[in-house]
Amino acid sequence: MGLEAITFEVADKVATITLDRPDALNSFTDAMAADMSWAWETIREDDDIHSVVLQANGDRAFSTGVDIKGGGTWFTRENAWNYFDPGDTLSPKHRHRVWKPLIVAVHGLCAGGAQYFLNEADIIICSDDAEFFDPHATVGIVSALEPIGMLHRGVPLGDVLRWALMGNEERITAATALRLGLVTEVVTRQDLRPRAREIALSIARRNPKAIQGTVRAIWESLDMTRSGALNTGIMYPQIGNFPVNVPESTGKRPPEYR
Repeated sequence: MGLEAITFEVADKVATITLDRPDALNSFTDAMAADMSWAWETIREDDDIHSVVLQANGDRAFSTGVDIKGGGTWFTRENAWNYFDPGDTLSPKHRHRVWKPLIVAVHGLCAGGAQYFLNEADIIICSDDAEFFDPHATVGIVSALEPIGMLHRGVPLGDVLRWALMGNEERITAATALRLGLVTEVVTRQDLRPRAREIALSIARRNPKAIQGTVRAIWESLDMTRSGALNTGIMYPQIGNFPVNVPESTGKRPPEYR
């Protein structure tokens, strides 16, 4: 596929997706949505890819959300009942069912719809110059899907509401993002990409099926009650661990794994 808005590389079992519209602050368009959908499907189907890094080119921004001037229309439909969440295309899990760990490296501005790239990430790190904000309120439009996703990441309700309601006036700094749990690590801009790759390489060395089962079990539990999640969760090790951990010499390995 000829990629227009991202670059895609695979090395040492790590796929690296780089948002590549720096002149437009890596805002997403129809072309970027198509590129991202292709990338997630490729990652899902390629068993030689064990983990993923998502980063962005340019000095000023990781991403500033949808490009309202450059063709951000793929999710809109004349029939309102056919309208769908842009995150279904941009994000790996809900639509594309990618359970390979995603590490996102954020620098500079991360605004509004850029939160789609973060809300289904497994690990988010950022540079010390990162700023997270939501311009929807400033321009008078509803902000719903991005803050809902942030809330499900475990960011406290009051902080999510403050982020969504204060518009451009509320900037979550790197230090605050770390305190809120939006990111797990803050590094210098110089160290951002090497650190993201270091994390991805470390994970890629693990048993990929065990890692993917772990990711899937944790994410799918978010839609369940605690008791339901625990009752369902026991099935993941039953499915995923027998081929790896039960020696055939014990005679206890299920017949399908002999």
